[in-house]
Amino acid sequence: MSYRASSWFILFFVLLVLVSGCASYRLGVANPLIPAGYSIQVGLFQNSTSQPGLSESVNGSIRREIHRDGTFELADADDCEVFLTGNITTYRRSPVSFRPKDTLSVRDFDVELSTQVKVLEKSSGKLLVDRVITSRTTVRLGDDLASAERQALPLLSSELAKRTVALLAEGGW
Repeated sequence: MSYRASSWFILFFVLLVLVSGCASYRLGVANPLIPAGYSIQVGLFQNSTSQPGLSESVNGSIRREIHRDGTFELADADDCEVFLTGNITTYRRSPVSFRPKDTLSVRDFDVELSTQVKVLEKSSGKLLVDRVITSRTTVRLGDDLASAERQALPLLSSELAKRTVALLAEGGW
């Protein structure tokens, strides 16, 4: 094989490797179901748990995250293209660690919040997204359980909102 033929072979091989490495790259909008710039109305999330105050916290956090992210616009009922709603299905506490000298007393809890999120296209009524999104945080038990849960609620809602907006903007990978 001559020098010229081997250099063409090497060049072809290098180009083949470069092209195959970029084969899964997406140009443009990552989620073709909901294009960037669409206006979203956030409906009231229903609370199916016994924990009070979840619905208001989740709604406020999702609105703040949509506004902060900037991919979509918040809209009213009249001028929206997409309607986002959900159902808070699970609020669960699980003990993570116990006090060193009292193995019956919990020191840290893992708190989990699961929500069934649905996104509908307003004009056609087509269901674009129907998925369960879960957020978790760890809470150190202070003087009482109620105050520790009140401190954990904004963290749970914020993480749930970030995951929800990421799902809408980037799609389900």
